[in-house]
Amino acid sequence: MNDSLRGARIATFVYFSLCGTLMGTWVVNIPAIEERVGITHATLGGLLVLLGLGAFIGMQVAGRLTDRLGARVVVPTTAVLCSAALVLPGLPRDPWTLGGALLLFGFCNGCLDVSMNAHAVHVEKAYGRPVMSAFHATFSVGGVLAALVGAATASAGLSPAAGMAAMGVLGIVIALVSARALLPSTPTADTGTGPVEEVNHAPAADSRSTRRRIWILAALALMVMLCEGAANDWSALHVKDVLGAPASVAAFAYGTFAATMTIGRLLADRLVTRFGSMAILRHGAATAAVGITIVTVSPWIWTAFAGWALFGLGLSGCVPQLFSAAGHADPSAAGANVSRVAGLGYVGMLAGPAVIGWLTHLVALNHAFVLLILLCATTAVAAGILRTGSDRAPEMAHGTR
Repeated sequence: MNDSLRGARIATFVYFSLCGTLMGTWVVNIPAIEERVGITHATLGGLLVLLGLGAFIGMQVAGRLTDRLGARVVVPTTAVLCSAALVLPGLPRDPWTLGGALLLFGFCNGCLDVSMNAHAVHVEKAYGRPVMSAFHATFSVGGVLAALVGAATASAGLSPAAGMAAMGVLGIVIALVSARALLPSTPTADTGTGPVEEVNHAPAADSRSTRRRIWILAALALMVMLCEGAANDWSALHVKDVLGAPASVAAFAYGTFAATMTIGRLLADRLVTRFGSMAILRHGAATAAVGITIVTVSPWIWTAFAGWALFGLGLSGCVPQLFSAAGHADPSAAGANVSRVAGLGYVGMLAGPAVIGWLTHLVALNHAFVLLILLCATTAVAAGILRTGSDRAPEMAHGTR
């Protein structure tokens, strides 16, 4: 393994962590910004749609730009723009300007998200073994860092705008310093870790077949990320409202889900190397189905915690496999393909909380989780899509981290 490839991998970790930190910084400041602008939860929910819309548009734009200009140009550029845009939601004093700020910040974040994932696909291809899941784990770590920094800035008496501006400036510096380590282009030859052709995915000769597979991957990403979004917003409320736990205890429901999600992503690459990505998607989705079934039927708090933990562990390796398969399906269009899968997946992430909320008008909250069971089961059944040309089989070159 040469130093340039190792440096590219480290830089990719940095950008994933930076993306998670920037988004997390916005999240931890939501209560203060909501109070400052003087809006209700319902109004905030509507404004968050603009954040998602901006991200979706940004993903589609960045995918094509990354294929045309290269990730080495697009990733640091979008990281700088996203860091600069972070301060914008902290400045408005009325809903209209806040909506505009969220639209722009979402756009920049979507651009960074897709371009760094496209670069991660190139790094994985050059390594000759799975490394995608660990990148996604560092995104989660970035969210934890944001929470710690947000608590520190709040205790220091800094306004949301000041804290977000400080993080934005730091993000710009990090983005610029890390840029030189990125791969200059899509790797096409062995870079020192073994025969790259061993892990090449299906040839892209049949463009119609490739497009069909990409949209199937996108549909699976929507289902998996809808489940993840539902867990983010409803896990704590489930333990509090359905099982009667105090809020301080209910918070651990999301904590267990997030912790096992991160741990699972740190371990998933080694499991993919041994068993293949199809097995990880199939067994992961099946494990998640078992976990959310436990949540649905459990009358006890601690078994519900176990169910949420199992749900997070099962889901942890699913999205990275789908993104990686999309990127490898056609290396010349990795950015565009990742943008399609990530974009539809992001729609699922945003829709998950809303869909579950709508179902609670018809059935009890825990019964609404039956939808998540069905989505996980469907994903497990459809995991065979990774077998034909996109499964990173156990025969790929091994190496040590």
